[in-house]
Amino acid sequence: MHDDRTLVEDRLRRVLSERIRPAVYPESVPLQVAVWHAPGEPVPVAEGLAAEHRPIEVGTPWGAPWGTSWFRVTGTVPKAWAGRTVEALLDLGFEQDLPGFQCEGLVHRPDGTPVKGLNPRNQWVRIGDPVTGGERVCLHIEAAANPLVFGPGPTPLGEKETAGSAPQYTLGRMDLAVFDDTVWELVLDLEVLGELMAELPVDSARRYDILRAVERSLDAVDLQDVNGTAARAREQLAGVLSAPAVPSAHRISAVGHAHIDSAWLWPLRETVRKVARTAANMTALIEDRPEFVFAMSQAQQWAWVKEHRPEVWARVREAVAKGRFVPAGGMWVEADTNMPGSEAMARQFVHGKRFFLDEFRLENEEVWLPDTFGFAAGLPQIIRAAGAKWLLTQKISWSRTNSFPHHTFQWEGIDGTRILTHFPPVDTYNCALHGSELAHAARNFREKGRARHSLAPTGYGDGGGGTTREMIGRAARLRDLEGSPTVVWETPGAFFEKAAAEYPDAPVWVGELYLELHRATLTSQAGTKRGNRRSEHLLREAELWAATAAVRTGHPYPYAELDRIWKTVLLHQFHDILPGSSIAWVHREARATYARVAGELEAIIAGAQRALAGEGDRELVFNSAPFEHDGVPAAGARPSSGARAGAGTVPEPRAAGGYVLDNGLLHIEIDSRGLVVSARDLTADREAVAPGTAAGLLQLHQDFPNMWDAWDVDSFYRNTVTDLTDTDEIGVGADGASVRIVRSFGNSRATQVFSLPPGQRRLVVDTEVDWHETEKILKLAFPLDLHAERYASETQFGHVFRPTHTNTSWEAAKFEACNHRFVHLEEPGWGVALVNDATYGHDVTRTVRTDGDRGTTTTVRASLLRAPRFPDPETDQGTHRFRHALVPGATIADAVREGWRVNLPERRTTGAQDVAPLVTVDDDAVVVTAVKLADDGSGDVVIRFHEAHGGRARPTLTAGFAFSGLTATDLLERPLAQAPRPACEGARITVRLRPFELMTLRLRRP
Repeated sequence: MHDDRTLVEDRLRRVLSERIRPAVYPESVPLQVAVWHAPGEPVPVAEGLAAEHRPIEVGTPWGAPWGTSWFRVTGTVPKAWAGRTVEALLDLGFEQDLPGFQCEGLVHRPDGTPVKGLNPRNQWVRIGDPVTGGERVCLHIEAAANPLVFGPGPTPLGEKETAGSAPQYTLGRMDLAVFDDTVWELVLDLEVLGELMAELPVDSARRYDILRAVERSLDAVDLQDVNGTAARAREQLAGVLSAPAVPSAHRISAVGHAHIDSAWLWPLRETVRKVARTAANMTALIEDRPEFVFAMSQAQQWAWVKEHRPEVWARVREAVAKGRFVPAGGMWVEADTNMPGSEAMARQFVHGKRFFLDEFRLENEEVWLPDTFGFAAGLPQIIRAAGAKWLLTQKISWSRTNSFPHHTFQWEGIDGTRILTHFPPVDTYNCALHGSELAHAARNFREKGRARHSLAPTGYGDGGGGTTREMIGRAARLRDLEGSPTVVWETPGAFFEKAAAEYPDAPVWVGELYLELHRATLTSQAGTKRGNRRSEHLLREAELWAATAAVRTGHPYPYAELDRIWKTVLLHQFHDILPGSSIAWVHREARATYARVAGELEAIIAGAQRALAGEGDRELVFNSAPFEHDGVPAAGARPSSGARAGAGTVPEPRAAGGYVLDNGLLHIEIDSRGLVVSARDLTADREAVAPGTAAGLLQLHQDFPNMWDAWDVDSFYRNTVTDLTDTDEIGVGADGASVRIVRSFGNSRATQVFSLPPGQRRLVVDTEVDWHETEKILKLAFPLDLHAERYASETQFGHVFRPTHTNTSWEAAKFEACNHRFVHLEEPGWGVALVNDATYGHDVTRTVRTDGDRGTTTTVRASLLRAPRFPDPETDQGTHRFRHALVPGATIADAVREGWRVNLPERRTTGAQDVAPLVTVDDDAVVVTAVKLADDGSGDVVIRFHEAHGGRARPTLTAGFAFSGLTATDLLERPLAQAPRPACEGARITVRLRPFELMTLRLRRP
């Protein structure tokens, strides 16, 4: 027969668009609308309801950027509509695309009760089903005029002070309308079948069965009476919709979802409202659709609903009790996992899981991180230590160079811990259950023949919105449909149980899950990153000294203050805040928040140290680092011994120009350009700087990625580079013990200070940059005379090795990577460490020596600053300070120790007595990351530590206080059922640790 396939398909598209979809609402009457524009920030609901509203017409512009307008819509249901379903259609001026990125609203009844949220794909409010006719309608809409901040170019809309006052939206349709359920169902029938048909092979019989059924359905529709003929048209589709899926069909677990960025192209305060709108919508859907299950992650967002929208919270609690609204993920926020330090990553789970346990008595076993930009290799054991065992993410599918080989697999971390991990092959965390998405998931699934289950996070996200009734309608048709994967609503836990059961021998991936994209998030917004790093270390100090003071002196332990501050710091580790990819408003607030947090923590530290030191005039040195320093024990205080060996570090003139620093351990030569041309380890008689090169070199690159300005740095940035070698000034620093260099470049100015502490094998490089560049990246380079095929970067509770070569595309793609406090390179017997106090991004490359020796050298470069223009056109502008230290002759143990030292400098105060540590450890390979009192207020002391060198250890910990019991616990300080009991003799506790293993001990005080 003749092929008329395209004729029918084109006919379906037009009839659906122009006749059937418009017939969903066959009759309508306008509502009366009045508005009040709130001055300044959002106001309480009661104030918005009571304000004086003025009439506004459809078609009127409204909404200054970031403003809030309260609309009141009123009307009467016509008597003639009695017995029919009626909805209010409330269009705030939406663009149909980008739900969550533009204006939104939350509808309230006159008594302030929230009804549901409004967004471009969810503009209706049910008035009655059925109505009696004559009902008075009065609804209030809290409408947020969030501007569309969606680049790619620079925009002033991301900061309230620069966004202006021009109206962003034009009021659209405001009607009461009859809702024809039969036509709505017909629309879904035709959409699902049309989308399925398009994905089936052109020569398949099933495709033509659907095609002919669609043709018969369209023939049955009277285009002048769609509503009267819709039921007849549906009858023609019943047969093809009832054909069951084949037994081998891929099986998709749909999880209702609304991935809501806790901040991104909107400030934190707007996310509070986004979550309330979405939660109101999802609880309403749960009431209407008994099969639907919705999962929401990020305990912080749940806490916002509880605090700010108690009426919505009551509905959420009810839905949770029914198992339909599911707490997911067990973290405080969906954090970046590359940059947060060891304890911060642990506390994400502590505070997240504890919130869900306290509120709902529910334990999360899955970690839900669909949008995080790669995963550090230390994460698996943190997940296990928190009592979870599964991980879901989707972002790795965004990698640009290599396609990840698995969708369901065991991920092995640096200590050997494995967790079952799933990447949804649907390749989106905003799935709408379209035929193209489901077909892609089935085709894309890498585990075919061994497994057949995958998960689809279903609902509009990023800016919120969640699942729609249309998605639920699609799922109902796709539950068991020939030619399609099957779809069933399930919780994340139910999916993982099935996945684990069907694939017990899943393949193993070892090491970090590196995202081959968004590498610049390790550098953008340097002020935010410094604030995070400083906050993490201040929290360590505050807990350590507060616990010590509580045990030693009875000083009150600030439980509530530390809990609140931890949650604040954890919030700002969200994967668009710490990575530097949010609007200017977010980062301005973050900098102010970090300053406030620092002040609060400094006060806690000072108060605890005063209580410990007592009244006296002896100078005491408090050492917060986990290693002894200059005679002061780790986590203790006493006068400094001042016993460091070696000569002083007064700069001496260099014959060829520049200066020499020599302390008997290192000999440093700085040439007339202010660059380090020699860094000799005198003990090993070994030069660290590669021949013919210079270290401490600032290098400037053009930085204009192909997409995602704040997120990406593309490899071609290396094609051009400017070495900053010209100097404005070079001389001895004001302290008389350093060399100071000032350079100008572009519109910026850099000041570097090189110093060599007495008795220490480290060259300290302090860099201050007054940065006013655009679309540039600034690097700090250290070419090293080392042949190294791999190097170590610190990560959570250990370090990860990466290659220095680019043999394969996987290695070449890691041209920018993350480290915490140190990078370490070595040849057998001799190595070099580069430690830092605030940077994360870096690159390591190899080259051939320039002195005729055919060996290779290795260059380490720390990434200091960037200047992208979207989403914050003023990114990093201003003054920044960085501290790095080059440590020639360093072992991995030296790198660990020096990394802590540069981030936890000693504190000096006066007092009467020494302070003994609460715990000492006899093995430097074991690092104590936390000493604190138990979160339950019992007064028990909690100690967390890990093996840091990558080998086995059998340390003895000695408690400096009386204790009556000892328990190995999980991160939430609960006893571990299967943990080996540490050997305990009096105050001495002996444990065994595998490489990088973390352990938490709880010591009960009598």
